[in-house]
Amino acid sequence: MTVTTLAEAPPRTGLATGAAAITVVLWASSFVAIRHVGTEISAGALSLARLGLGSIFLGALLFTRPRPAATVRRWPARRDWLPLIACGVLWFGVYNLTLNEAERRLDAGTSAMLVHIAPLLIAVLAGLGLGEGFPRQLVIGSLVAFAGIVVIGTSTSSGRAETWGVVLCIIAAISYAVGVVTQKPLLSRLPAAEVTWLACTIGAVVCLPFAPTLVEELRTADAATIWWVVYLAAFPTALGFTTWAFALRRTSAGRMGVTVYAVPVIAIALGWLFLGETPAVLALAGGALCLIGVAISRRTA
Repeated sequence: MTVTTLAEAPPRTGLATGAAAITVVLWASSFVAIRHVGTEISAGALSLARLGLGSIFLGALLFTRPRPAATVRRWPARRDWLPLIACGVLWFGVYNLTLNEAERRLDAGTSAMLVHIAPLLIAVLAGLGLGEGFPRQLVIGSLVAFAGIVVIGTSTSSGRAETWGVVLCIIAAISYAVGVVTQKPLLSRLPAAEVTWLACTIGAVVCLPFAPTLVEELRTADAATIWWVVYLAAFPTALGFTTWAFALRRTSAGRMGVTVYAVPVIAIALGWLFLGETPAVLALAGGALCLIGVAISRRTA
């Protein structure tokens, strides 16, 4: 019997583009939710709640949905576990913890500018480690989009940056980039939902030391805050990371990395709409640069 591997599956670029768009919107929406939740729940407790619930939602989806008769659910092979653990610990665990904590010390503009060095790191790591190379359009698009992030950060920054907050943002960006690059090869051998569930579960385990804090803070949290936590787990985490993995399996890591430059642009728009935060004209110009960079990077030669 001939078995078709995931890597041999026919490309579905339209579906991949749609999945990437869903991811960008959901991840952007998380900034609004985190801002509300952060007033009552600390960084570590929020990370545990988000990843723990996300793991439950993903597990329910993975083990209850019907599968075609020809598809066999395969547990990861021994060689898969090291990159899975790296992805789960770094991208899901360390990234959430460091970013949540950093945003307590830095303003939104500075945080966005620092964390979004990650797509450039992804492009470099993927070019060197995954053999994706450095296509001219990807390099140009990355630089244009990164310039947009710098413009947004400059226009919204208060001009003060606590050293430890800067360090945490850089750690978050590095964890993000390494996590994506370690995830990419797994998606040629395992389903996107399985990789996402396992990585999310590993990240939740990393955050277990914050369980007592989470229990204590949930006792006094407002009902709306708890519902925001559920939203973060179900949509930006469970759904958003699954659509990300689906799209990543069908394109290069470098190109997907540049796509997330659109996240702060949409986050600004959502903050404008829901929080009444009017962006500066310079921030709008930076957002336009981000979108132009994304468009350049996703063009084919």
